Amino acid sequence: MDLIFATVAALLPIINPFSTAPMFLSLTQGDTKSYRNAQATQGVIYMLAILLVSLVGGSFIMNFFGLSMPGMRIAGGILVAGVGMKMLKPNDEIETTEAETKEAENKKDISFTPLAMPSLSGPGSISVVIGMSSLAKNISDYCYIALGIIFVACVVLLVLRSSVGLVKVLGVNGLHAMTKIMGFLILCVGIQFIIHGTMDILTGNEMLEFLKKVHQNV
Repeated sequence: MDLIFATVAALLPIINPFSTAPMFLSLTQGDTKSYRNAQATQGVIYMLAILLVSLVGGSFIMNFFGLSMPGMRIAGGILVAGVGMKMLKPNDEIETTEAETKEAENKKDISFTPLAMPSLSGPGSISVVIGMSSLAKNISDYCYIALGIIFVACVVLLVLRSSVGLVKVLGVNGLHAMTKIMGFLILCVGIQFIIHGTMDILTGNEMLEFLKKVHQNV
């Protein structure tokens, strides 16, 4: 339960479906309700697949590039904290180029790009999942983290399918307030990642190896 809760608490704020809802509505403007719901479902399925692959392949990616877990946590923490800082000052403009915006508006299928990637499963959420994989010690732990990801996917799907009513009820100011709350939580998660990574370096094998080298040189 701790792993499930930790996964949901770390992942849901950074995905932040409330900030994705207005973009989703603008890209599906003029489409029928059934088509919009189908696009939301397909996009969440893609997001789920990307995050589960990141969970399973996280250790392989780190070993392939020779990355240490403390370094990954610190880098991920900096990235996540940066996302949180940006969300504390939300604006109505989507950070995409003019060409990307025109392409998204002209596409009939927006479920993979830009909905699933990068809006829902971007670098921040992927780094969080890889960081969570470092806490897994056996197959059961991976299953619990996967359950947390699935729960987040269900929440995202519910928000996207209810996006029309959600935007009407909350309005622009309400969505900005939700985004700021999520941004603060993301900032806390990022700082916690940095703290854990730093403590791992100070108390782990990396520091012992460093002290041994210093002692040998002396």
